[in-house]
Amino acid sequence: MVAIINANECVGCGACIDECPSEAISLNGDNIAVVDADECLDCGACVDVCPTSAVSME
Repeated sequence: MVAIINANECVGCGACIDECPSEAISLNGDNIAVVDADECLDCGACVDVCPTSAVSME
């Protein structure tokens, strides 16, 4: 499993970035979170902190 960001729901707040222990999440040029699947630890911490429920594990 890996974290997936729904770009339509992401508001670019950075909560997932701050929570990610592997620094696998960053913001792209459109201020939308993106996940580096190779760095994602599949821990789900980002899912719990997202205020818009834009992050899921798939």
